[in-house]
Amino acid sequence: MNYVANPIAIAIFLSFVGFVLGMSFYFARKAKSAAGYFAAGGTIHWFVNGIAFAGDYLSAASFLGICGMIATMGYDGFLYSIGYLAGWIVALFVVAEPMKRLGKYTFTDALDSKFNSKGIQLMAAISTLAVSIFYLIPQMVGAGSLITPLLGLPQWIGVVMVGAIVITIVATAGMTSTTYVQFLKGGLLIIFSTVLSIAVLNKGLSTEPREQTFSPRIVPAATADIKAEVVSEKSGQTFVKLEEEGLFTWWIKQDDMLEETQFITKTAAGETLYNGAPKADNRFKSVGLVAKLPDGQTKTGPVGVFKYFATVQGSEIIRYPKGRIAKIEDSGDHVEIFCPAIAKGEDLMVPGQKFKIKDGIGKLNFISLMLALFFGTASLPHILIRYYTVPSQRDARKSTIVAIGSIGFFYVLTLFMGLGAMTLGVIDVGDGNMSAPLLAKAFSSVLFAIISAIAFATVLGTVSGLIVAASGAVAHDLMDNFMNIKMTDQSKVKAGKIAAFGVGIIAIILGILFQGMNVSFLVGWAFAVAASANLPSIIMLLFWKKTTAKGIAWSIGVGMVSALAIILSSPDMYAQFGFKGTPFHSLNQPGIVSIPLSFITLVIVSLMTQKDNEGLKDID
Repeated sequence: MNYVANPIAIAIFLSFVGFVLGMSFYFARKAKSAAGYFAAGGTIHWFVNGIAFAGDYLSAASFLGICGMIATMGYDGFLYSIGYLAGWIVALFVVAEPMKRLGKYTFTDALDSKFNSKGIQLMAAISTLAVSIFYLIPQMVGAGSLITPLLGLPQWIGVVMVGAIVITIVATAGMTSTTYVQFLKGGLLIIFSTVLSIAVLNKGLSTEPREQTFSPRIVPAATADIKAEVVSEKSGQTFVKLEEEGLFTWWIKQDDMLEETQFITKTAAGETLYNGAPKADNRFKSVGLVAKLPDGQTKTGPVGVFKYFATVQGSEIIRYPKGRIAKIEDSGDHVEIFCPAIAKGEDLMVPGQKFKIKDGIGKLNFISLMLALFFGTASLPHILIRYYTVPSQRDARKSTIVAIGSIGFFYVLTLFMGLGAMTLGVIDVGDGNMSAPLLAKAFSSVLFAIISAIAFATVLGTVSGLIVAASGAVAHDLMDNFMNIKMTDQSKVKAGKIAAFGVGIIAIILGILFQGMNVSFLVGWAFAVAASANLPSIIMLLFWKKTTAKGIAWSIGVGMVSALAIILSSPDMYAQFGFKGTPFHSLNQPGIVSIPLSFITLVIVSLMTQKDNEGLKDID
């Protein structure tokens, strides 16, 4: 994989970052009050807020994660797009106007509008922090992924860089600066994703590999000088070790033939090798190749939208699916082998590559994920606080409609970018998150530089919103309301800036720890925690008059703890950190358990504490 820094890319990237920081310092003059810092003073135009909604919501998960998942898993990756978009229906018809009417700065304000409950203030603030931190993880992972091809620097430097820039943005101007960063990057993301999608259609499909695309060789086993042979305990596949040009290579044995693989070696000395050599040697190449087109074609030329999908459906594609990765130990080294597999296009255009919906656990995980995505959107603190940046309830509704149109159009584009990466041979098997930027690089270094800068701005915008939400939870909800530390506007803003710095440091550490995981998958966890902890309280507060303060507080706590417990003990968490032993359960997505549990808790506790509601005014 050629990750040499490009001077044009660096220049465009630095110009973009410089412009964003300059804008932050400019708006810092308007963020002296708490209302200005946490909610932009409620002065943002509804159209600007709608695009900013899109800029906030179209995070690293949407641009990097979904495109990467479609590139590696086919249509299953697009199911994330459907789930993300469907959640806005709940936001539009249930949450938008009540949030504007009931709140002031934070999500906690709305929940506590008629109770003035210490329990709600504490639990909602903790929930805001938990969801924000979980959502920060994939953004920071995505930032690190971008820096390697763009600037030629290690992943951790990218994480530290985005952390430092975002802390500067939030600490200077708060929500006003964040809004305009999100507006700018939301508009640019949609425009240039359209350009990239048109480029994919204009290029069409071809069985001819690009120069940098890995095309596996096949040789007879009898003619090879085999140094070692290993049978994978997990898959039963046989791998053999050969020596070529002084380097060891790994091949998969298929009957009497050997097929070349790509592999990453973590040596006992702590070094990482790519196809047996340092990454700088560029032996590790992009993957993804059309093996066969319909009707014996070798090249289609430019195609229309429907012709493109029909051609992909009738083709055969060489893929490197996650299920075909084999991990083996060799002389103290840990070797991760990526094996090629030919898939029919018709199988990639329907669900089943990632979500094994034919087996019981696979079906539960899929339903659980869809529940989290559908209910999580309207429960994300950094999305909810956007409703406080517009002047009226009507503006809140109109900005939500603009957001739905912008976000829906972008998600359609992810299909073209994901499938384009899959068929044009630009996927980095070591980091599928880079599929969209590397697709842009295949067309033009300038387009790559622009797309990468926008992707980096995508991370900046979303992380800024998350840190504003988290700082509001600390300064406004915990310190001012819960702890009764009476502060002036200036001291509340100062406390928010200090909290922003602390949350930013935590985000940097977690972004380094979770390196390599698909960012869209990680965001699914954040949505699950938000849907479990926050949505039941919002729904029941608005539509069930018997809801009590204790019911809300307990519901938030039970939903949050149960979701986090299932996530932290999940098979995927075990795999990420190499935990030994068998996971406690087989669920990777907690929503199907934690969301109903949160609702049930709220109903039971509220029924037991009805006396607390005597004398309280109903919400209109």
